[in-house]
Amino acid sequence: MAQKPKVDPYVGRLGYLQALVSEFQETESQDAKEQVLANLANFAYDPSNYQYLRQLQVLDLFLDSLSEENETLVEFAIGGLCNLCADKANKEYILRAGGIPLIINCLSSPSEETVLSAVTTLMYLSPSGPGSHPELTALPVVQCMLRFSLSANTRLRNLAQIFLEDICSPSQVAEARSWGAHSALGIPLPK
Repeated sequence: MAQKPKVDPYVGRLGYLQALVSEFQETESQDAKEQVLANLANFAYDPSNYQYLRQLQVLDLFLDSLSEENETLVEFAIGGLCNLCADKANKEYILRAGGIPLIINCLSSPSEETVLSAVTTLMYLSPSGPGSHPELTALPVVQCMLRFSLSANTRLRNLAQIFLEDICSPSQVAEARSWGAHSALGIPLPK
């Protein structure tokens, strides 16, 4: 188990977050990395931390961690992004940084929590009006959501239904259905 970062109690929130980022970057321990990333993802839940997390480039740290082989790091990273992307500045940053393909890749994770966070994050990244990013509703993504909508997992099934109804146009759903059998081009259901 990782030790708590050694931070002067008077340096405040920014100093504490900086210590976490430094520990993540410097440690060789996978357990410590997991614990620190989980802490950063939890801090990403609080809007009062958004400015600090942007300043410390935690969004990049989360995006980079989506490519890790360690599924626990991926789960915490997508959870952190999910927490952050409700904020307009964070959402725009994730979109500009090319985060959509990395998030879409999380749809094929064997981890249920990773997949749920990825679907939710894609929904948050979707604009509320015209001007959508086409990769959010690309055929493989819509096919994947159709497959998820058949899941025995109630949370996944409900999120997929909401995605199909609120994010996709009826013609996109119809096209995906016409390609047949909910193949989702090899994207498996999470375990």
